[in-house]
Amino acid sequence: MRMLEDGTALALGFLFDQIVGDSPNLPHPVRWIGRLIQFLESPLRRFRSERLGGIVLLLVVTGSVVCFTWGILELAGYWHGWARVAADTVLIYYGLATRSLARETQAVLVPCEKGDLTEARKRLSGIVGRDTHDLSAEDINRACVETVAENTTDAVVAPLFYAALAGPVGLWAYKAINTLDSMVGYRNARYLRFGSASARMDDLANYVPARLTYLLLSLGAFLLGQRGYQALRIGWRDGRKHPSPNAGWAEAAMAGALGGQLGGPSSYAGVFSQKPRLGEPRRPLTIDMVRQAIRLMLLVSWLALFLALGLRVLISIT
Repeated sequence: MRMLEDGTALALGFLFDQIVGDSPNLPHPVRWIGRLIQFLESPLRRFRSERLGGIVLLLVVTGSVVCFTWGILELAGYWHGWARVAADTVLIYYGLATRSLARETQAVLVPCEKGDLTEARKRLSGIVGRDTHDLSAEDINRACVETVAENTTDAVVAPLFYAALAGPVGLWAYKAINTLDSMVGYRNARYLRFGSASARMDDLANYVPARLTYLLLSLGAFLLGQRGYQALRIGWRDGRKHPSPNAGWAEAAMAGALGGQLGGPSSYAGVFSQKPRLGEPRRPLTIDMVRQAIRLMLLVSWLALFLALGLRVLISIT
């Protein structure tokens, strides 16, 4: 019975995300996690060791999220079994961002098609961390493909993987770690020591999901009639080139599937960054190729769901 309830909640949460996506008018748990991180950062920086303060931040934030999620599920289960399923479903729905990623990326393409690069850069700045004020049309397309590829791991495959392993508690533990990394995991003077624990934990948490994403992107490319073999080959060849131990796998596989090249120069808060080139420059990145990337990401989300459900069954019978 528990296996059926877990699988039902996982599938329903996934379907709600596919159909509805995130609503900007509703509160979102990730924003609450972000506010908690901001609240704790200043006092924890007063520790004599910034690294120790960063470790405490990681433990307090992740522990708080795990306890809060577990508490909600226990209270719901105490009330009624189906209330527990409903709580599971809502928490899984909030932990995924497939539809929102597709919608927000497509929103960047609308002004691009009209030649309004100013509006496209403005919309792009809402979904990427790089500076966007002087990007060319092809640079905008490249940024879109890169964020779709990277978030296929962070917003789709990894949450489903941890939901399969440990339900909403596992999913939200991952989301807490991922949010910490996005806020304090920078390799700059301000966060190099304070954010090192969060950055390393995110690297560890994404190690398996990143490589699963590489395989699922390659399989998805085969199924869509894209360059599945190239995705598999280039992902294996170039996935390790990225400075992140995980981000390169999805980006390299996506580059192979599209027959284009990702990486290259970018700027973050005015600081120049030269990322390694992933893939082969067979053709320039176009708006149509961004749409192909979105379609591939959506297919991979379904493949990841089936994988998560299968993993859930294996766990329940062992």
